[in-house]
Amino acid sequence: MFFIKKLITFFIIPPGLFVLIFLIIAYFSRNNKRVLTISLASAISIYLISIEPVKDFLLKPLEAKFQQPKNISGDVIVVLGGGSYNTGILTEDSLKRVLTGFVLHKRLNVPIILSGGSAITNLPESEAMKSLLAELGIDKKMIFTDVQSRDTLENAFFTKKICKKYGYKTVILVTSAYHMPRSYMTFKQAGLNVIPYPTDFKMDKKYTVYSYFPKMNVLQDSTKAIREYIGLFAYYLRFSFR
Repeated sequence: MFFIKKLITFFIIPPGLFVLIFLIIAYFSRNNKRVLTISLASAISIYLISIEPVKDFLLKPLEAKFQQPKNISGDVIVVLGGGSYNTGILTEDSLKRVLTGFVLHKRLNVPIILSGGSAITNLPESEAMKSLLAELGIDKKMIFTDVQSRDTLENAFFTKKICKKYGYKTVILVTSAYHMPRSYMTFKQAGLNVIPYPTDFKMDKKYTVYSYFPKMNVLQDSTKAIREYIGLFAYYLRFSFR
């Protein structure tokens, strides 16, 4: 009975609901091959990117490239923003990144650069992260904020300006594991000496029967992975034709 309840629940809320709707459309469009094909393809696609094994398949090439180093040293910790709401509340990605930066600061006692502007929200995410770190007891004199950057390219550009101003040579780069390959490439292209320190790993690796039920959070993670591949390709082209 519990399994049946879970199964019904997963298919009456998105993304399972969307899979069900496309299957219903496909059923009632059996005589229209074009609509049938599009509906079935949509149902299968949404289902696949909403289950954990496929999400992990998409994330693995991104997250497996860098691991957290055991021995680490640097002049400054750079934390990249991962989004915030208009209320100033950090998203899950941003929160995990800034807390990792906090732990590293306590361990190494070096300054922190928070990089993230306000391309979408009213409050720069770097300021929201700074407020959290200040509440956790970090001296504001040890925190620098870049409130202008809107993407990874600008993260690297404005971070480099801060590093040049204060003489920082080696940066410990903190961002989500799925975002680290693009971030590392971009910061290296900017001429910075970078030590990658990934966090916010999203792979599950171990599965149960419920791992094959479509879930919205899994769909979101799969979407992040797909977006990273698009970003990597775009940045690769940009750097190749400089």
